[in-house]
Amino acid sequence: MSLPVGFSDHPSELLRVVPGFVLAEQPTKVAPGFSGKKIDGAETLAVRSPVLAQLQEQLFAESRFGGTKSVLLILQAMDTAGKGGIVGHVVAAVDPQGVKLTTFKTPTDEEKAHDFLWRVRPAAPEPGMFGVFDRSHYEDVLIHRVHGWADETELQRRYDAINEFEAELAECGTSIVKIMLNLGPDEQLERLAARLHDPTKYWKYSPTDLDERKFWPQYMDAYQRVLDRTNTEHAPWHVVPADKKWYARMAVQEILIKALGGLNLQWPAGDYDLAHERARLKDA
Repeated sequence: MSLPVGFSDHPSELLRVVPGFVLAEQPTKVAPGFSGKKIDGAETLAVRSPVLAQLQEQLFAESRFGGTKSVLLILQAMDTAGKGGIVGHVVAAVDPQGVKLTTFKTPTDEEKAHDFLWRVRPAAPEPGMFGVFDRSHYEDVLIHRVHGWADETELQRRYDAINEFEAELAECGTSIVKIMLNLGPDEQLERLAARLHDPTKYWKYSPTDLDERKFWPQYMDAYQRVLDRTNTEHAPWHVVPADKKWYARMAVQEILIKALGGLNLQWPAGDYDLAHERARLKDA
């Protein structure tokens, strides 16, 4: 697949986690591989949206004639990093009937009574669907490590369980795209302040955001461990610098386009006699 306009390297390769990756060394206020500015990024996002939409429609159409492929986008990040913006500006460009969006909130008492993946498995996308996890099963190894809600033995068990779960999805035809939106602490503070000074954003603010911010170093350590333990060939991580929202959206869009493009999707021919139906149409 050729490089999108303005890119010197494809985001799917440039931002992919590789052995030796150190999260603490990654700048957040940058636009890796892209030579344009914000206005150019917005144009690229708009131009490439129909490409993503067509690929998603082909994915959906194939499943109506026996296709088994699906896509799962996993979004993880600190608060205010822009997960909602990815959903609203990237995923929203495709046909909503082919999208399954799941946001994993604090588990209910019933969910706590089961293994942490119990509530996650039913949310996996079925054939033809474009699944999105806005927060995911990774919360159960991130926040639990930061606050000491699970010991090291249990955390290691969960890493292994996640790898096995994602391997099962991949074997069944699901292409997994894992994105960490890497936000800087200074940028987060600005975004939190903006929510408290704009009446249209009051609803986005939660006092717990400031509480969790106090654990920033611990979260970064927890994310590093996640990247080290769950970055696999069938479900690799991409760490996307997120201080520039326009770049993050564009980069995720391109990573998704490449993932869908790699599925070799085709328009189904239909299960009817085309010539016969065309002839019938003339007499309709």
